[in-house]
Amino acid sequence: MDQAQGEAFDAFVRSRHSALLRYGHVLTGNPHAAADLVQDALERTGLAWSRVQRQDDPEGYVRRVMTNRHISMWRRLRRERLVADAPEAAYDEPAPRAEDAIWAALAQLPRRQRAVLVLRYYEDLSEAQIARVLDCAPGTVKSQASKGLATLRAHLADREASWTS
Repeated sequence: MDQAQGEAFDAFVRSRHSALLRYGHVLTGNPHAAADLVQDALERTGLAWSRVQRQDDPEGYVRRVMTNRHISMWRRLRRERLVADAPEAAYDEPAPRAEDAIWAALAQLPRRQRAVLVLRYYEDLSEAQIARVLDCAPGTVKSQASKGLATLRAHLADREASWTS
């Protein structure tokens, strides 16, 4: 990478870092995992910056890398992990907040549906932009959004019914 490309990459990182962290946080549900995910994606993007910059959508490229890396890490780490010692005390869950139900329902969606809903309603991207980020057809974005919203509605309705019973 020459100096001009290095400066362009640095300017990109400075301008979009906080937005990428927000996307990573919503995607992973954990600010520390989000920071690791962003760092990994930016490292990979930096290595391919000359090619990425020519595509005129570097943020979409980084988001696609983040989504793909998150899915890959989740697949590898989804197995149960055993620990040598039991915890000394039980964990007391804090009182639930109203928005916690939405985040919990969102976390239960399949990865692609969650990514589509996060990009659409949290990051406010259009269907065409989401399709570019996820490297899929706009029709796939529409169907995944529809299925994800239906699942969220059903899950939240079930929770509300259980609260009132």
